[in-house]
Amino acid sequence: MRKDLVRQVKVGVSVPVYVLEFLLGKYCASSDPAAIEAGLTVVNQALAENFIRPDESEQTKAKLKKKGKHRLIDKVDVRFVESDKKFWATLHNFGSKFVHIPEEIVYKYDRLPGGGVWCQIDLVYNDLEDTAQRTPFYISALKPIQVAAFDRDAYFEARRHFSRDDWLDLVIRSVGLEPVACDLRTKLLVVTRLIPMVESNYNLIELGPWGTGKSFVFRESNPNTILISGGKVTVAQLFMNMSTGRVGLLGMWDVVAFDEVAGLQMPDSTLINMLKDFMESGSFARGKEEVPTEASLVFIGNTSKAHEELVRTAHLFADLPPAMIDPAFLDRMHYYLPGWELPKLEKRLFTDHFGFVSDYFAEALRQLRKQSFVRAVDSDFSLGSHLAARDDKAVRKTVSGLIKILHPHGEWSHGDLRQYLEFALEGRRRVKEQLKKLAAYDYAKTDFSYVENDTARETWVEVVEQLQDFNDESDVDEQATRVLAAVSIAEIIESGESKTVEFKRTGRYNLHTGSRDERLEHEIVKCVAGFMNANGGVLLIGVTDDRQISGMAEDYKLTGDRGRDGFENWLTTKLGGELGRPVVASFFEVSFDALPEGDVCRVDVRMSNQPVYAGKEAEFFVRMGNSTRSYNTRDALEYINARW
Repeated sequence: MRKDLVRQVKVGVSVPVYVLEFLLGKYCASSDPAAIEAGLTVVNQALAENFIRPDESEQTKAKLKKKGKHRLIDKVDVRFVESDKKFWATLHNFGSKFVHIPEEIVYKYDRLPGGGVWCQIDLVYNDLEDTAQRTPFYISALKPIQVAAFDRDAYFEARRHFSRDDWLDLVIRSVGLEPVACDLRTKLLVVTRLIPMVESNYNLIELGPWGTGKSFVFRESNPNTILISGGKVTVAQLFMNMSTGRVGLLGMWDVVAFDEVAGLQMPDSTLINMLKDFMESGSFARGKEEVPTEASLVFIGNTSKAHEELVRTAHLFADLPPAMIDPAFLDRMHYYLPGWELPKLEKRLFTDHFGFVSDYFAEALRQLRKQSFVRAVDSDFSLGSHLAARDDKAVRKTVSGLIKILHPHGEWSHGDLRQYLEFALEGRRRVKEQLKKLAAYDYAKTDFSYVENDTARETWVEVVEQLQDFNDESDVDEQATRVLAAVSIAEIIESGESKTVEFKRTGRYNLHTGSRDERLEHEIVKCVAGFMNANGGVLLIGVTDDRQISGMAEDYKLTGDRGRDGFENWLTTKLGGELGRPVVASFFEVSFDALPEGDVCRVDVRMSNQPVYAGKEAEFFVRMGNSTRSYNTRDALEYINARW
């Protein structure tokens, strides 16, 4: 389907995109410009004659009575009325809740009683046969617009003919955007909006500035989602109406999205408590029965301030209703999508190329909900120690969703999996960093990492806005480091390790082997480089992690009885060779303090005015929290661009 055709007929018509694409596919399935133009004329005419606005309902009823029959495009919802012992159809725009519908049609299309379906309807007027004495309107024929045929095997086989990046571009065009105008990160953020459609019981939140298309994909492009815009939300509406026994929205839709979430009214605390339970378990208890559903929840809204200001002065959940700013509730969020990173929609971002027909793609995502790739990361990676059970679950579900969308055939590379894992860790860590501000004691562990199974190398994943905030506060941290330079070793030891203080038992002497250890030497280089790439700091050699002074006697053994001079000569030579001699001369000072327990080597490090790389492999280290992290190439480039 050429997505630009949808935009041509969409203006002024409040019909979902998948309805328009049904008509365009019927009349504009050609590459001939003349045929397309003729088809557009027919589509516009069909919309003018068959689609009615709610304020035109009475005129349409009068027209139907006069003509006897009429074809409509409307949303049809079917219910069974026990007192009448029959099914009744509700036509939303037509404005009637009692339209006769044959039982065979209801049984043929089981989505009709499940929340409503947009259909092409042949409606007739016959007041003589209205045995129920309700209305004279009868459905003689009905064709659901949004129920697409879908062949899973053909879909999987077709995917094998695409590269990952080409398939990603096709997905982006299928939601109406032009991938050429987006970088890879933007594409992945757009794809993340689709994860609730493909992953059961997935909880996503996206907050950001207006105009970035947050609600479009849930309102227009998928018939299996429902969008609730602001207003009051009740237990009966979402879960079950106890008076009628009818299951609410969570039991009828794949995705329930809350738009303008800042305006949601949740006066009943029972609602939040039930949402907590549902978001955790995927089921709810109402009455005597436990009702399992696979609905995903999405919370989208605008931020009142720039995200930089929220990070500095409050938290990124600040614009939610007070009832929702509950750590236990927010901890159920699997991913916080940073809406401020997505561009505001403008003409250049919309595609003129082909993409999947919306209802076909929606059905593909719906079918893929039956699969699971939550164990996919285990083949190549292990998750770090700071991830709690909910973190682990959230990260795995995000990775699973990305794989389903981009690798539905079940084939991917190690690099692809690493990229999705880092992306998933970042989104979940964004949630935890805000929870840490709300309840620091309960959510103290936020240093998310993963370990490659084959190399045992651990990599930490940061959130972008945290790095930016860290950089914005560099002047304050640099001043703190300058103040630290005037503090005695005893006071530094008493305060313990931090983002500007590190302790090392020895610099190069292995206590177990009784000899020089290159790995310990590399740890010294790594620490100094991390301080330089951050905001400086103090390294104390001869002090244990538990703040005990161990002295320098073992390290002095490797200097040929030259003591302090020999160790200082080795240290400056080592750092000069690993980091570059000009760097050492400008940003590094060595001193020694003679204490009763032994000597302590003090290394005062100033922040560098340029990136510092370590060793022949040019590794990039940054001091974050009370540890030094190794950044991969992509993260290093992002950090360098933000800082320097």
